Amino acid sequence: MSDLEQFRQETRAWLDENCPKSMRAPMGEGDICWGGRRFEFKSDDQKAWLEHMAARGWTVPSWPKEYGGGGLNKDEAKILAEEMRRISARPPLVSFGIWMLGPALLKFGTHEQKLEHLPPIARGEIRWCQGYSEPNAGSDLAALMTKAEDKGDHYIINGQKIWTSYADKADWIFCLVRTDFSATKHNGISFVLFDMESEGVSTKPIKLISGYSPFCETFFDDVKAYKKNLVGEENKGWTIAKYLLTHERTGIGDMGMPKPLSAIARDKLGLEDGQIEDKMLRHEIASHEIDAAAFMFTLERAKDQAKAGGDMGAFSSMLKYYGTELNKDRHELILKVNGTDALEWEGQFSNNGEIARNWLRTKANSIEGGTTEVQLNIISKRILDLPA
Repeated sequence: MSDLEQFRQETRAWLDENCPKSMRAPMGEGDICWGGRRFEFKSDDQKAWLEHMAARGWTVPSWPKEYGGGGLNKDEAKILAEEMRRISARPPLVSFGIWMLGPALLKFGTHEQKLEHLPPIARGEIRWCQGYSEPNAGSDLAALMTKAEDKGDHYIINGQKIWTSYADKADWIFCLVRTDFSATKHNGISFVLFDMESEGVSTKPIKLISGYSPFCETFFDDVKAYKKNLVGEENKGWTIAKYLLTHERTGIGDMGMPKPLSAIARDKLGLEDGQIEDKMLRHEIASHEIDAAAFMFTLERAKDQAKAGGDMGAFSSMLKYYGTELNKDRHELILKVNGTDALEWEGQFSNNGEIARNWLRTKANSIEGGTTEVQLNIISKRILDLPA
């Protein structure tokens, strides 16, 4: 037996023993384990699943063990993902710390910063939010004006961020601030970390058309941020910001492995002679699932490339663009499958209008993390090499 075959058998046995049955089912927005100081577990099983996986470092299987990870190589990490899919295991932890900040710290952070911040991320103890966009610096992010004044061993930060996802629930923030107003636009920006409970930090949720409110306005009034939490060099934060965006865009493109559309249609509509009766709907669902499968393989290839040390660069914009379009198409088809039942906005029958609200929420997918227009410009210039 090869080492990888043995690892697969041991992983399969461990998952079968340690993944609770209730954690082996598709999850909705309300089932996600975000972790953090204020997170309330939905069940004992959810808490146990996180604790089991964090103890092995498998919430972040590819991170080094000294920083709370599993220390797995790319082949072992791929096997773990395959075995989790085999039993439909939910992710034990979803986190901007894992998804975005972690990779940036692993690449640009000091050893001390990694030791301080990465293990609590891996264990789900600290929940992070992202301080990037501002009211006058969205797609043109480098125009940001949040100011950080040098006060010796710390900065004093004043300004505002907007569309800060889950800022009202986060414990810490990774934030872009301007430390030099005399420099050119893309210079003079620094990447700092600070506690959201710091004096002078306040948040205000932004209510969306779906009725949900994941986004917030975030305000900084004379907030103290210590220089030990400056990542990289002062005034050189734009390089880190761009690197982190490649992970954000890849993550937005990867909407996970939800219940197949064909299964949703079968459960709702039933089958006639082993098929969905509506031929046009059947064609649309089959076409979508073929596209989804092709995209899944593309994502796997991209992840393998990243684990091998390859630079994602502009390729992340392709993943973000196609993944968001695919997700919007999926929810359009879910509306079609459910017909008028999908239009209920409130009530137990529709789980408080879940289908309609989720459909509306997908409209933000093509805005958050960089608009579709921005992604297409990046693809045309940096991949297709088209003239500006």
